[in-house]
Amino acid sequence: MRYLIVDGHSVIFAWPELRKLHGRRTEIARNELVKLLTDYQDASGVRVVVVFDGRGAKANEDTAPGGIQIFYSATGQTADSIVERLVAKYASQHEITVATDDHLEQQTATTFGALVVSAEGLRPWLDDAQRDLARRIKQHRRK
Repeated sequence: MRYLIVDGHSVIFAWPELRKLHGRRTEIARNELVKLLTDYQDASGVRVVVVFDGRGAKANEDTAPGGIQIFYSATGQTADSIVERLVAKYASQHEITVATDDHLEQQTATTFGALVVSAEGLRPWLDDAQRDLARRIKQHRRK
């Protein structure tokens, strides 16, 4: 099984269009990123996990049926620590790629055997998967 673990705020602050949405309201930017990552999961078959910094007193998880996994760190905890814990626990069992611009987090992920991609490097993955899905849908309609 292949997994993509995304440091949500690292991507939000690296992508100008998401950073602008975040300036209006954090939840809008998060929702847009979740939508893009859900489309990627649907198109690629790669399981996606996105981790955001805090949303309350305790860490929590939100997963819609068939959707991506969404983790929120607890107050006083960072999304980085959740990403690192997930990689440490599962990298020996699964192919994991971590999307983040945090260099320390990248280094920790590779130490545990995960691959890394920058926030900007993630963008073409999402675009390519979207184009591939559109092409497959078009081919299917022709049949």
